[in-house]
Amino acid sequence: MKILLDIGHPKDVNVFKDVIAELQDKGHEVKVFARAKENTRRMLEDLGIDYHLCPYYSNIGGKAFGIVVNDFRLYQFASKFRPDIFVSPGSPYSAHVSRLLRRPHIAFPDTEIAGLVMKLTFPFTDKIYTSTSFYVDLGPKQVRFEGYYELAYLHPDHFTPDRTVIEKYGLEGDYIVLRLSALASHHDIGAHGFSFGSEEELRDFISRLKEHGRIIIFSETDQWPLIEEHKLEIDPAHLHHILHFAKLYIGEGATMASESAILGVPSIYVSNTRRGYLDELETKYDLCYTIVDKDEAIAKAEMLLRDKELNDKWRVKAQRLYDSATDIVKFIVDSIEENIIKERS
Repeated sequence: MKILLDIGHPKDVNVFKDVIAELQDKGHEVKVFARAKENTRRMLEDLGIDYHLCPYYSNIGGKAFGIVVNDFRLYQFASKFRPDIFVSPGSPYSAHVSRLLRRPHIAFPDTEIAGLVMKLTFPFTDKIYTSTSFYVDLGPKQVRFEGYYELAYLHPDHFTPDRTVIEKYGLEGDYIVLRLSALASHHDIGAHGFSFGSEEELRDFISRLKEHGRIIIFSETDQWPLIEEHKLEIDPAHLHHILHFAKLYIGEGATMASESAILGVPSIYVSNTRRGYLDELETKYDLCYTIVDKDEAIAKAEMLLRDKELNDKWRVKAQRLYDSATDIVKFIVDSIEENIIKERS
């Protein structure tokens, strides 16, 4: 069967890479339609995945324009490929084009606050698969599963941490990962995180963390020279190895917060917005904390970092998560095949 996978974020590449491999092993043909966001292109190329790239628009006006442009681009691409099914993390482009071509569209979303995108997508979607942590009720189309999409690539069955990566970047000692976001995604409207008013505020924040280890910054912005002083340029394939061996993660990135938590690293998400999966990682597993105020966040980080057994405790918590979660790769593959069979019958 022919499967068209529509992805918009580097995380989606990670979630679906083993899904693609398994579908291909089963004889299915998979083509990827992707946005040129961050390092998506490089990740796809490094994995040897065939893809068609379309523009990524970072501002709200561009995103509105992009609906028309990318709908048209996907229609052209899909008309030639003639897929049996469209699969996405919740793409309005696939939702619209699948309806025009009279093919099913199934979605695997994880962000409840993407209200506008959900309104543009889900009315034209046949099935919507979400974690039990997803706090929005989407009606009869919704199918819930136990677990998180990050387990598709970070569960020990799919990920083995490599300490030589740490040596490559000179990170043998304790280090803390700090993530600064541009907050430019559609679901970031009205969102704020650290809200540093000056470079000096950021310097004071870093100086408090530096008492516990080296500070590594991954940032979508280069607003101040201080950010460049702490930035680490890496091969995208090495990111999760670096997260795994970190002492702590603190940042404005929800994806990196959940990845760190699932890897067994204490994780603090600094934002006035919430994610169901992060809330559940906090209330059910005590792996991650969502904190609105940066002063409260740094105080929480300092309290955690004073615990000499911190990382050992978090590894035990993460193992409890692994033992109870669904095999996400198998779940996605089975869901795709079930919908193809349903369409063919």
